Amino acid sequence: MAEFRQIAPFGALPVGDGVSVVALPAAVGELTAFHVKPSGLARGTVLIVPGFTGSKEDFRTFVPLLAERGFEVYAYSQRGQADSAAPSGVENYALADFARDAIEVAGLVGDGQPVHLLGHSFGGCVARAAAIAQPAVFRSLTLLCSGPNGWPGRHQDTTDAVAAGGSIGLWYRDNPDTHGVSDAHLDPELAFLRLRAERTSSDNLLAAADILRNDPDTTEELRQARIPTLVAHGEHDDKWPIDWQRDMAERLGARYAVIPRGAHSPQVEAPEATANALADFWGAHVAA
Repeated sequence: MAEFRQIAPFGALPVGDGVSVVALPAAVGELTAFHVKPSGLARGTVLIVPGFTGSKEDFRTFVPLLAERGFEVYAYSQRGQADSAAPSGVENYALADFARDAIEVAGLVGDGQPVHLLGHSFGGCVARAAAIAQPAVFRSLTLLCSGPNGWPGRHQDTTDAVAAGGSIGLWYRDNPDTHGVSDAHLDPELAFLRLRAERTSSDNLLAAADILRNDPDTTEELRQARIPTLVAHGEHDDKWPIDWQRDMAERLGARYAVIPRGAHSPQVEAPEATANALADFWGAHVAA
């Protein structure tokens, strides 16, 4: 079984019981990840790819719920996110680069076996591209709050803000009341989010926003990859058109789940319902 170097958590938020923080030795450099194991024999290994402006910490309180349901889980920060390796230059953040990282990390954590791949929002674009490129690496694919393609104008205001003031400039545009306020006088969650914004690569944000505008519809290519797929979203998801997600599931012949009380981050808004939907799907696609 693969063993990875343990590292300190990023930021001051507590890490859940049984969750370790590890460094994954990828070609781009070290990618940081949460890792949690079930108490008994694992029903499979899950790899989680976070979304735009996000990081592994978006799943900080969620990964233990998946371990409770019998799965070994890794959630990693992508290149340029938080404390993961961040090469300089927007040209190092093409969709193919993100997808290669996902394939490489799956090989590292899978110990020679295919893994269940979950991509959240922009992470779904990455997961979709990885699954099309190397379907044998993945036992299943879950697209969580992620649609089939981008559209013109999406996140153009984000691009403009990052181009003008960097990643932290984007943060202060949306959170001007935190300017000049020390971490000690902020809610810990808010202090963490500001730190993450400060450490996130501006090149990552510029490239990912461009992908979210221009990502083509590859549903047919994914269907031909013949990977068991779940399309799931919160019932109140407002970041990707729900009818697009439902139509993508139909075209894929995929399982489709709407998570009650969830929005665009149902792992936070409705964690138990989300964990149940995922575990039910993964449990139907265990190793022989």
